[in-house]
Amino acid sequence: MDGTQMIQNGYPEAPGWDPGTQKEIVRQGRRFFSRLGLMYFLGTLIIYGVQLAVLLILELIEPDMLNNANFSLAATMLPMYLIGMPAMILLIRTVPAQQPAQHKMSAGKWTLGVIMCYSVMYCSNLVGVFLTVLIGLLKGGAVENTLQEITDSVNPVIAAVFMVICAPLFEEYIFRKLLVDRAVRYGQGVAVVLSGFVFGLFHGNLSQFAYATTLGLFFAFIYVRTGKLRYTVLMHMTVNFMGGVVAPALLNLVDLDAMEAALMLQDEEEMMAALMRVLPGLLLLMGYLCCLFGLVVAGIVLLIVFRKKFRTQPCGIALPAGKKFSTVALNAGMLLFILFWVAMIIWQLFQ
Repeated sequence: MDGTQMIQNGYPEAPGWDPGTQKEIVRQGRRFFSRLGLMYFLGTLIIYGVQLAVLLILELIEPDMLNNANFSLAATMLPMYLIGMPAMILLIRTVPAQQPAQHKMSAGKWTLGVIMCYSVMYCSNLVGVFLTVLIGLLKGGAVENTLQEITDSVNPVIAAVFMVICAPLFEEYIFRKLLVDRAVRYGQGVAVVLSGFVFGLFHGNLSQFAYATTLGLFFAFIYVRTGKLRYTVLMHMTVNFMGGVVAPALLNLVDLDAMEAALMLQDEEEMMAALMRVLPGLLLLMGYLCCLFGLVVAGIVLLIVFRKKFRTQPCGIALPAGKKFSTVALNAGMLLFILFWVAMIIWQLFQ
């Protein structure tokens, strides 16, 4: 069996392969990842297309409806989840796939994974916040945090439906199962890194890109080692529920205006009575923040203790040394996807 046949049959790179065979590996790899990237790019265009179409129709019919935060969110999310993402799934499924081997994950290990993913997310979020603040200072105005604005203004039930149910189910299927099942033919490491990077870009803003990328890497590692999507879906749901539902609900319990007004009172008894009215909400929020801080610290400790466990296993077709990045990313399809989302992130920063 010659080198080209071995590539086509999915064999890993063997020692002593000649330069011509390695060149063929890279050529086939670029074609594969270009096709995969193109499907994600076309899916992205469909998502934006259906969202824009719905918003334009509503603008013509009843523009005042879009002033309602709940309705505006639904008008944006429903076309994506009902039309855009299903179309993206169909496109990606045209690319050949191979599922990783399946292994069980105990409830205890899953719990440790949740704790670790909290530390991964919040530490990387600090990096994203720092960068957006720095850019805001340079441009002379704050960078908008779209996600924060949404979670602060919409009905908690609506937020839960989209953020805790729809987002984890669709995003884990598209960016973990579909992407990893296809990229893993070139190794677990390639699949994990590509899954995290593509997932981060898809969020469309710098603040979310920072933590979505690292969280995507973590989820992709869990999926590639277990082959079962339910573990990452449940982790994703837990993270989104705590950050998108619980945290805003607790923040809403603290009436900052009432607290400020209480501190301005001259009469000490009236001040204490006013402060006591806002104290329960403040205590709940402080308790949540303390628990969150504890989770982050515990997660960092666990990541250090289990750092040797976070190793991907060699499998599939091994790309030649020094050619992984150019093969996976520097091709027409992937570049279209990457440039589109980089442009969106830059546009969002300077709105």
